[in-house]
This record gives sequence, C-alpha cells and structure tokens, in this order.
Amino acid sequence: MGNGHRTLRIEIRVELKPGVMDPEAETVEKSLALLGISPVSRVTTARVYVLEFTQVERTRADALAREAVDRLLANPVIHRVTVTPLLD
Repeated sequence: MGNGHRTLRIEIRVELKPGVMDPEAETVEKSLALLGISPVSRVTTARVYVLEFTQVERTRADALAREAVDRLLANPVIHRVTVTPLLD
C-alpha cells in the first residue's frame, strides 16, 4: 500500500440455506467416509469473496459490499450471507 490510501477489506461469505441441495458437499462427505475420515456428521460449502475498497469511508464500503451481495453475489431465496469487515 505504498500509494498512501487506506484500503478497506470486506469479507462476504455466501452459504446455501439449510434444506437447499448441496451436491458438492454431499460428494465431499461421501468421499471423506471412503477415505476413513470419520465421523463427519455434515459438510457444507461456502463461497468467500473479499472486496477491497480504497478512498471510501467504512460506511460507504459496507453499503457497496451489500449492494454487490444484492445485485450479484447471492440469491436471498437460497443463500444466507455474512458480511464482515476485515481488520488489517
């Protein structure tokens, strides 16, 4: 960050809601059992996005991150989302 601008990082975690089919997690769960890695009672998958903002205030960065969630990164019908500012 030699440019002198403060970088704000926000983590967005997108997971499927309980009850929504997660074939990738099911495959991993079965594969773990075949490998003898057990007992694993449940596997879930998640996508994590880290957005970096420069030259904006924290409240504006938060608003932009939530807009990204609403417009692109998640479907509220099937996803649950956690938005977390990251501390450097």
